[in-house]
Amino acid sequence: MTKNAAEPPEAPEGQGAAPTMAKALAVGAQGDAVCRTETGLTLFAPFVLPGETVRLRREGQRAELLEIVSASPERIEPVCPHFQACGGCALQHWAHGPYLAWKEDLIRAALSREGLDAPFDPAFCAAPGARRRLALHARRGERGQGPRLGYKARRSWSLIDIEVCTIADPALQRALPALRRLAGPFLEHPKSAPTLHVTLTQTGIDVDVTGVERRSGGGLSADGRLRAAEIAAAADLARVTLAGEIVYQARQPVVRLGPAMAALPPGGFLQAVPGAETAMAETALSAMSGAGRVADLFCGLGTFTFRLASLAPVLAADSDGRAIAALKAAAGAAPGLKSITAEARDLFRRPVLAEELKKVDAVLFDPPRAGAAEQAQQIARSGAAVAVAVSCDAASFARDARILVDGGFTLERVRLIDQFLWSPHVELTAVFRR
Repeated sequence: MTKNAAEPPEAPEGQGAAPTMAKALAVGAQGDAVCRTETGLTLFAPFVLPGETVRLRREGQRAELLEIVSASPERIEPVCPHFQACGGCALQHWAHGPYLAWKEDLIRAALSREGLDAPFDPAFCAAPGARRRLALHARRGERGQGPRLGYKARRSWSLIDIEVCTIADPALQRALPALRRLAGPFLEHPKSAPTLHVTLTQTGIDVDVTGVERRSGGGLSADGRLRAAEIAAAADLARVTLAGEIVYQARQPVVRLGPAMAALPPGGFLQAVPGAETAMAETALSAMSGAGRVADLFCGLGTFTFRLASLAPVLAADSDGRAIAALKAAAGAAPGLKSITAEARDLFRRPVLAEELKKVDAVLFDPPRAGAAEQAQQIARSGAAVAVAVSCDAASFARDARILVDGGFTLERVRLIDQFLWSPHVELTAVFRR
């Protein structure tokens, strides 16, 4: 085939292609715009909005934005000084309304692929400064300088050392200098690449550190532990753990889950934004009103369990034994709740069977990204009249929704839960009813 003389030559992967003009057609599921060049090539470019005319530099099928020739009226000024360098908030340049509509369309498209549709309730969107959980990466600084702490750069393993984080709770933003100092002892082995999993709790900041070399370095030295404890004490952190093992603890990190206070296990899962957790729970409580007995599957620490126990007795199950132990302890101290029966159980290998759900009127399931196909099949076979799904992946949710609909449920409504602000990540709640 003869190559069009007007078309630039194929660029090798990486650098070197000549700039090209393109029109943005849409934003894809990963947050990059689908752009069509003057010569008909389709390229994927970050930080571009639908309808914009741009100059790009081609890098294989991807492209880097060089210039916005004609801007969209939906383009706004980003609020974070690290925008574009940091690999986190990819969509700060998009106006709030179109941005939320795009996320809802991602869910609609996933449902459509399974032959499903549903009305949408008004979306929940987290405000800036609402995140109580962060994963901060640490690396050695230049000679004579302290540790670097921040997020991975876009499409790179390199680190962006951050001074502010617009999405983080102000208490976590204030703690960034202390967290940077805390990273130092965990960098004593040259192969260590620590990640600080930081959670703001009712009793202070909890930090679980992973990525510390153990095989050749034996983990953290006694001197490193002492230095980490001294830094944590000076910063008034509640607890510091190394892959779940306590390095320092001044107070037990405790989180409020509806009417209960639960001890957070080291590295334990928690919804990233308290307001998002509340919005998810509101969906469940509204849908399950009047139920005689409910099940909370993939319950974790009891994010929804305690709220549901204000309505009816709860059967709760999750594979995390430490979370189940903390849930049981919190249930014993929370007054005025209906009975809670909690079990540590791998719901992928051993889902709660339809026969075990025969006395359950309503089921909530909140699986990880892979979804819950096996468990959804059992819910579909059960006698439950209502099912509420909480999902962090539109595709696996749509697959599980198809299973429930085929089992006799109707997908009644869906709600976008945008707790990972300005990212392409989509979360949702959905109500199914027979």
